[in-house]
Amino acid sequence: MPDKAKVLLDPHFRTMTEIFSAADRERLHDTAEVVWGRDDPMPPEDAREALAEATAVVCSEWRYGPLPDDTPDLRAVISVSGAFPNQLDYQACRERGIRVLSAAPAFGRQVAELALGLALASCREIAAGDAAMRAGEERWLHAGNASTFMLYDQPVGFVGYGALARSLQPLLAPFGVRISVYDPWLGDGFLRRQGVRPVSLPELLETSRFVFVLAAPSSENHALLSRELLERVRPDAVVVLVSRAHVVDFDALTEFVLAGRFRAAVDVFPDEPLAAAHPIRGARGAVLSAHRAGSVREGMWDIGQMVVDDLEAIVAGLPPRRLLAAEPELVGRVVRP
Repeated sequence: MPDKAKVLLDPHFRTMTEIFSAADRERLHDTAEVVWGRDDPMPPEDAREALAEATAVVCSEWRYGPLPDDTPDLRAVISVSGAFPNQLDYQACRERGIRVLSAAPAFGRQVAELALGLALASCREIAAGDAAMRAGEERWLHAGNASTFMLYDQPVGFVGYGALARSLQPLLAPFGVRISVYDPWLGDGFLRRQGVRPVSLPELLETSRFVFVLAAPSSENHALLSRELLERVRPDAVVVLVSRAHVVDFDALTEFVLAGRFRAAVDVFPDEPLAAAHPIRGARGAVLSAHRAGSVREGMWDIGQMVVDDLEAIVAGLPPRRLLAAEPELVGRVVRP
């Protein structure tokens, strides 16, 4: 019987139980011989020795120095951080047929679920209504809905159409929304075939009642939603920010929400933890969440499930299908949070 493929498993800063359910951990050991597989970081010298026989490396970051020449069996480097590893020679990986994969798609379901919840909490004023009840200041029935509105049948805009957007789209389907998308990394024909309408960013902001900011940070989109563009947001709109604050001029966003220019629902901030004195904490038009969209226990197990699914394919000599592959045209443009 042939020896099992060896997988160097070094997930730190993540833990084994955080990303692997008991069932997927069992599948992992059935699929390959696991080298290390502990919560603390593997010593670099031990990792470099193990690389000589490894079929795949599962890590949160590449901590092992230059890619060794003597890795004849290495077929994949898999990041469980949600981003592509820094300090890795991508050109050498391509030349040697080593796939570089990210677990970014594993965050889609849990982030999309909270994005929908934040949108509903904002337009139906759920958090504000709860606070009013607790303070004995509630308004009943029609009076309590004087400034609320529904998600049903509204025009929706997605800034970015990656894994988060593709997980959110089916959740919005029952609401009968009309989705427009701005994503300069995707062609218009492709977007139309996904059932969405490609538009310019100004048009998206001017026409959408709900704007979901879903774009991954890149070297090209820092403060993409600039002060000038945020001025184009409809005055009756909700901006839902769940990808990265990198994409937004956060000072301008804060100023506009404080002024009642539009509403916002925010899960990510430029500096975390958010300063106690940050003015957005006092914005009545904001629903705030402490970067909780992508850290639900069951959701994090999606990472392990996808990793094992693709490892099963890789050790069988088949292409992985579930994780995000580093594409040479894009990987250098992605910014690690």
